Amino acid sequence: MGKKDKAVDGYIEKSADFARPILLHIRELVHKACPDVEEKMKWSFPHFDYKNEMMCSMASFKQHCAFGFWKASLMKDTVLTENAKSESAMGHMGRITSLKDLPPDKKIIGYIKEAMELTDGGIKLPPKVKSDKQELVVPDYFLQALGKNKKAKATFEGYGYSHKKEYLEWITEAKTESTRNKRLETALEWMAESKSRHWKYK
Repeated sequence: MGKKDKAVDGYIEKSADFARPILLHIRELVHKACPDVEEKMKWSFPHFDYKNEMMCSMASFKQHCAFGFWKASLMKDTVLTENAKSESAMGHMGRITSLKDLPPDKKIIGYIKEAMELTDGGIKLPPKVKSDKQELVVPDYFLQALGKNKKAKATFEGYGYSHKKEYLEWITEAKTESTRNKRLETALEWMAESKSRHWKYK
């Protein structure tokens, strides 16, 4: 059976006057469509879990409410998938300021059942691609030099992003070819001894 959370009751009670009927209606539809749903407060707003997985969530703000699905990007409705891409209003149904802004009950129930099917089918969201670090460009001459020194190559390949970047920047920022070659030779020597670029200062 489904499980309600008193913290969600408190959240709804503290919401603005316009928001309470919206939140109550969404909550009622979720429980109606998914009798096994479990309510939980996460990130300070109500979530609805199904089979220990996040299914959907709702939230109220000063002037609007939001309602969204955890796997909206995998659902069939183009409005949901497009909103999932833009994430313009946190939810996937735009800014909800009154019950009139919600789709018909039948449609919302259909969304909830589709979200349940995704969970039942074991379908997961694709992993997010980390974009906080730029891809390192390793020059051909550097790769060729590493190819001739197995120990240095093993060390470089075992390095994390920052250690690789330190060596690459030091070598590629050399102003002359002779300086670059000297730095490359030194780098290979150090890496063969499993030393980082700034090992002297550690």
